[in-house]
Amino acid sequence: MNRYLEEWTGKELMQELEQGVINAPQDLLGCHIYKEADVQIFTAYRPCAEQVWLVDGEGETVAEMEEMPLEGLYGYVIEEKKERLKKYKFRVKYSDDDVVDIEDPYAYGGTISDFDSYIFGEGKHYKIYEKLGAHLETIDGVEGTRFAVWAPNARSVSVVGEFNMWDGRLHKMILHGVTGIYELFIPGAWERAAYKYEITARDGERHYKTDPYGNYAELRPGNASRIISLDGYDWQDTQYMKTRRETKKEKRDRKPMSIYEVHLASWKKRVEDDDNGNYSYRELAGMLGDYVEEMGYTHIELMGIAEYPFDGSWGYQVGCYYAPTSRYGEPKDFMYFVDEMHRRGIQVILDWVPAHFPRDAHCLGNFDGQAEYEHPDRRRGEHPDWGTYIFDYGRGEVMSFLISNALYWMEKYHIDGLRVDAVASMLYLDYGKQNGQWLPNKDGGNEHYEAVEFLKRLNTVVEEEYPGAYIIAEESTAWPKVTGTVKDGGLGFSYKWNMGWMNDFLEYMKLDPYFKQFHHGQLCFSIDYYLSEKYILVLSHDEVVHGKCSLLNKMPGLEGDKYAALRAAYGFMYGHPGKKLLFMGQEFAQKREWAEFRSLDWFLLDDERHKKMQDYIKELNRIYAKYDALYYNDFDVMGFEWMDCSRPQTSTIAFVRRGSKSKDQLMFILNFTPVAHKKYTVKAPCKGKFTEILNSDDEKFGGQGHLNEKPITAKKTKVKDKSGKLTDSYEIELYLPPLSAVVLKYDYVG
Repeated sequence: MNRYLEEWTGKELMQELEQGVINAPQDLLGCHIYKEADVQIFTAYRPCAEQVWLVDGEGETVAEMEEMPLEGLYGYVIEEKKERLKKYKFRVKYSDDDVVDIEDPYAYGGTISDFDSYIFGEGKHYKIYEKLGAHLETIDGVEGTRFAVWAPNARSVSVVGEFNMWDGRLHKMILHGVTGIYELFIPGAWERAAYKYEITARDGERHYKTDPYGNYAELRPGNASRIISLDGYDWQDTQYMKTRRETKKEKRDRKPMSIYEVHLASWKKRVEDDDNGNYSYRELAGMLGDYVEEMGYTHIELMGIAEYPFDGSWGYQVGCYYAPTSRYGEPKDFMYFVDEMHRRGIQVILDWVPAHFPRDAHCLGNFDGQAEYEHPDRRRGEHPDWGTYIFDYGRGEVMSFLISNALYWMEKYHIDGLRVDAVASMLYLDYGKQNGQWLPNKDGGNEHYEAVEFLKRLNTVVEEEYPGAYIIAEESTAWPKVTGTVKDGGLGFSYKWNMGWMNDFLEYMKLDPYFKQFHHGQLCFSIDYYLSEKYILVLSHDEVVHGKCSLLNKMPGLEGDKYAALRAAYGFMYGHPGKKLLFMGQEFAQKREWAEFRSLDWFLLDDERHKKMQDYIKELNRIYAKYDALYYNDFDVMGFEWMDCSRPQTSTIAFVRRGSKSKDQLMFILNFTPVAHKKYTVKAPCKGKFTEILNSDDEKFGGQGHLNEKPITAKKTKVKDKSGKLTDSYEIELYLPPLSAVVLKYDYVG
C-alpha cells in the first residue's frame, strides 16, 4: 500500500468503517490534502467492487485506485501539486457488464449551521423541515438529494434506498458536532426513490426508520419514505390567501362556519376495487368540491391525511407527520385538492395529532435505539390503553418538530386550520392511567406543564406567522380558558369542540319521549356555559362507530319518528350558539354505522326519506349562511336569549338568535315529543310580525306538512316581573308539529 495512504488513514476510523459505526466518514473518505506530506489523497469505500478508478472532471481516467487492507476501501495519492484535481469521480466496476461513474458524496459540505442546531435545540426552529429530511438539490451541476436526520443517541446513521441497493455501507452520514444531527448529500439520488435511515444504536442493534421529516411515503403496506420535491406547484389561490391573511380573528369569529367532516377513503369508493378502491386527491377535489358547494358547507375537515400505517386507525396514529398519505396520490396532488377547495371558497381543516404516535418499528418510537421523540420514563412516555407513545414536550427538538409541522401544513399546503386531536390526553399526566402508571408534575399535581407550554407556544406562533389560520381543540374536560388568550393565562386556541353539549344532547335525544321531561336539564344546560369558550358544536365520526350506531338509529320510536326527531335535532344544533360540524353521511341520515373500509351508503338517496333529509341539511346551511343572527354573535351575550326553557312536561323550548342588526332576527321553537300542539303559545321578544322561514315538518323535508303559512302577529300581554309588578310583554301562538323545529324571522321593534 502507498506509504502516504498508510500514514494518513487511521486504524480507528478504518475499524469504525468496517464495523459500520463510523459517524465522521468525511475524515476518512473523499478527497483530502495530507499536509505533512503535501499530497492529495483520494479514498472510496465500495464493497463488492472488482476495480475502482479515479476519474477527473472531464471523465478521463486518472489512475486505477489501490485496494487497501479493509476490503472495499480503495485509495490513490497524487503527489505532484500541478496534477491535483478540483473535480473528480470514481469509476466502479462490479462486473464486465456493470461499470458506473459515481460522484463522491463526501466532496460536498453541509448546510446545517450552528445557529440551526441551537434554535432547534431551544424548541424555536419553526422551519426545521427546510433543513432536516430529504431535499433535492443541484450542486455545481450535480443533481442529487441532501439528507439530514436527528438521531442523538445513534452510533452511526446511513441512508439506504433504491439508489444504493439498500446497502448501509455505502452512504454513512456525517454527524454535525454534538447536535445529534446527521447530514449527507448523495449525488444521483433521484426523485420518488424510496429510502430509509439505517441507524446503528448504542447497543449495536440496527433500526430501519422512515424519515421523520419525509414529505412522501410508500403506499402501505410499504413504509419507506420517498424523495419528492414540493417546489413548482402553480397555486391559483393568491387572492384567497391574501384575504385570509388580512382577516382578523375578531372578524373571523363573526363569520359562518359550517364544517363537513370527511374521511376521504370512505366518502366514496370506486365501483371497481382498483388502486385500493380509493379515488385520488385530484378526483376527489372535483367530486367533493361539487358536493360541499352544492350542500352549502363553508369548510371541510379531513380526517387522517398525514401518512399512517394502519387503515383502521383512521389516521390518528401517524407514521409520517410531514407526508400527506399516498393512499390518494402525491403531495402536489394534495396541493391541487386544497387549491381547488379554495377556488370554490371552501376552507380546509386538517386533523392533527401531536398527542401520541404508534409503536410501529419503522416510525418515531425508539428512533435511534432509545427514547428520542417520546418521554424516556414509561409513566410519561406511553398511553397504556392506546398502546402508543407520548411526545416529550419538554425537549426542545421535539417542540421544534411539532410546531414546525403545524406551520408546514399552512406554508406548503395552504391549510386554513388544524383541529388538534385528544388535547385532554396532553393536558393531564394521569389521562387514561391508573395509580402507579403516571408521574406527577414537580408540584405533585396531574397537570402536564410541558404540554401546556407547548400548546401555548403553538397557538402563539401560528397567530404570529399565519394570521387568518386557526387551531381548534378537541378537549373534553373543563380545563379553563382553552380559547382564552395566552396573555390572559389561556391556552390560545381559536375554537374548542363542545363535547359536553354533544354528549348531553345525544343522551337526551336517545330517550323515550316520556322520559325526556325528567332530563330537560340535559337539553338546556349548555346555554349556561356557552360563552365560557369559543365553541364548535360537533356531531362527529366518534359518535357513529364502535356500537354507538348512526345518528338516525339513536332516535327512539317508529321509523317515521326517527326521521322527524333527527330533523328536530339538527334544527336545534343550527340554532344553538356556536359554529357547526357534521360528519359525512349524517346529512342524508346514513343508517349503518360508519366504517373506514367501505363507502357511505349513497344508494339511500334513492329513498325519498333520505333525499329529503339531505335537502333539509342543504336548507339549514342556506339559512345559516343567509341570516347572520345564526353566527354573528356566537360568542356574545347579545346573540342568544331564552323565550321558554321551563316546560319539561312538554319537552319544548324556544329562544331567539340576534345578529348584527335589528332586522332579520330569528326565533326557534322546538318540540322533542311526538305530540302536536295546535295552539302553542310562547313568549315573543317584541311586538310585530313573525314569519316562518323553516319548518322541519314540511313535506319537502319528509314531514307531514303542518306549517304556519301566514305571518304570526305578536299579542300584547301582562306578566309579573321579579318584584311582582305587572309589565307589558308579547306572545305568539302557532301550530307546533310533533318532533319539530320551527324557525321564525322577525324584525326587532322596541
